[in-house]
Amino acid sequence: MGYPRENLAPGEHVVIHRHPHWKCLIVPVLIFWVATAIAGVALGYTRTADSMSDGVKLWLTVIIIVVWLAATGYWLVRPLLSWRTTHFVVTDRRVIYRNGIITRSGIDIPIRRINTVEFRHGLIDRMLKTGTLVIESASDDPLSFADIPDVEAVHALLYQELLDEEDGEMDDYDPRGRRR
Repeated sequence: MGYPRENLAPGEHVVIHRHPHWKCLIVPVLIFWVATAIAGVALGYTRTADSMSDGVKLWLTVIIIVVWLAATGYWLVRPLLSWRTTHFVVTDRRVIYRNGIITRSGIDIPIRRINTVEFRHGLIDRMLKTGTLVIESASDDPLSFADIPDVEAVHALLYQELLDEEDGEMDDYDPRGRRR
């Protein structure tokens, strides 16, 4: 799912569009595997138990499957949908962050309001080429965006957009610093 182009202003162009790094899906996938293994063992035990009647086996099988489906929905499908519906977008005019499945939230930061851009990543993040991007705008507290893939490249690109914006503003001034 790409970022909806109808949310862009006329003439605005997407420079970069990212979803969170895939590392945020490792724990949900591991939980899914564990839940599947436990459900498989429970189903195997239920179906081979000689001490239960066929009616009890059927009900236990249904209960195990329903619990497994609920666990899969909560610990795998929900994080996958959340990952898929989270967008970090840099355009030539602003930084856009949107997230949420049913209830959506977001923030837009105009490029010209950004004061500082920094990134952070530890050893594991460096190996996975991900990290946290921190943007400080003119009037707000710094905003942190975690799990940005290839965070150093995003940082450099965003900084380049800041420089391009400043160059565009400087074109409006004469050499003495007066507005043309």
